[in-house]
Amino acid sequence: MPNTHRPYRIIISGGGTGGHIYPAVAIANQIKAISPKSEILFVGAKGRMEMTRVPEAGYKIVGLWISGLQRRLTLDNLSFPLKVLSSIRASHKIIKEFKPDAVVGVGGYASGPLLYAATAKGIPSLIQEQNSYAGITNKLLAKRVGKVCVAYENMEGFFPAEKLVLTGNPVRQDILDITEKRREALLHFGLTSEKKTILVIGGSLGARTINHSIAGGLAQLAEAGYQLIWQTGKGFYTEAKELEANYTEKGIRVFDFIKRMDLAYAAADIVVSRAGALSISELCLAAKPCILVPSPNVAEDHQTKNAMALVQQHAAILVKDVEAAQKLIPATLQLAQDEQEQKRLSDNIKKMARPNAAAEIVNELVKLIK
Repeated sequence: MPNTHRPYRIIISGGGTGGHIYPAVAIANQIKAISPKSEILFVGAKGRMEMTRVPEAGYKIVGLWISGLQRRLTLDNLSFPLKVLSSIRASHKIIKEFKPDAVVGVGGYASGPLLYAATAKGIPSLIQEQNSYAGITNKLLAKRVGKVCVAYENMEGFFPAEKLVLTGNPVRQDILDITEKRREALLHFGLTSEKKTILVIGGSLGARTINHSIAGGLAQLAEAGYQLIWQTGKGFYTEAKELEANYTEKGIRVFDFIKRMDLAYAAADIVVSRAGALSISELCLAAKPCILVPSPNVAEDHQTKNAMALVQQHAAILVKDVEAAQKLIPATLQLAQDEQEQKRLSDNIKKMARPNAAAEIVNELVKLIK
């Protein structure tokens, strides 16, 4: 029932990575869907990705002078207390001027000061945690906010049980129905329906281990008769493009970044991916058999924990980053040849999809306002 809501004034805060920004924009879009006259203001961290990505999505953003604590002694760490105080002061000013009905935190540096200031003023607040292992900002804020929306079960170890709502992660709407897009997808990438297609994605910046492993096994994949859609990220693109030149007839396609991820998923028979929370939510909706190679360079090794949530349900295959050079290509070839295993993984991962996450989160937000 769209358009039955009064206009709301909402601040959405957080960012730092695509994994924080995309859910934030999806929540904003859902607020606009139920209440087109609502005013939404984003608050991010100066110099971070959200300062360009959010305006591209059509929303206004203001930046706070804030960064994370480094694990070693740096000048940044010495200025950290100053940044926090400055950001809390700036947040109070933003809240005073904007007068929000409610605030949403999606994790990342900026959400800490903003939600601290908002909850100090008694403004209804909600946080959305994307990972199966909660981030430090969200853990600190949980006691102060009204609701905590999570994407995984068993999050009571991080958050007060009575505040938890299992909603899933909001993802791009165009991934919701890819079954009808296969023909268009193969055409888009210049591939044939005669061969199986493997999609390789390492996150928006690419993934070094995955790239090196695929590069080393390119001849094997091509000889076995498989097509490849390979997103390398910027860093490895030139090298991969040179390799691609030897295999264009074999259906090897290299991209630094794929804009039409809906078509990439639609063309794919199996997927090799990092295990970021958002990637996993998309894979569940796309219902593709996948091999996950968790990044070791993330806080608390949370990508391994994200991946294990699927592996335990027989919904994905895990290859450790340190073993990828030896094991990724054999595991990919084995899965590509095993139709039964593909079907089992696909059926199981589909059960974990939560297509209405954004709507459920906004529903909780509206309840807090009322």
